[in-house]
Amino acid sequence: MTEITLEAPDISCDHCIASIEKAMTKLPGVRFVGGDPTAKQVMIEYDPDIVDIGTIESAMEEEGYPVT
Repeated sequence: MTEITLEAPDISCDHCIASIEKAMTKLPGVRFVGGDPTAKQVMIEYDPDIVDIGTIESAMEEEGYPVT
């Protein structure tokens, strides 16, 4: 498993984190998603043999939270 922390400046509340968690858990290979709206960060644990970071970033952008 690999852990990453993504910066997403459009995150503003727990609802934002919940939306991201819902989208990320639909991706095969994503094991854990957590976030901090104050820090505007999302922590993701995933299997790089199943899903790549580009797919994760695209899914976040589709939810309206582009990463920087």
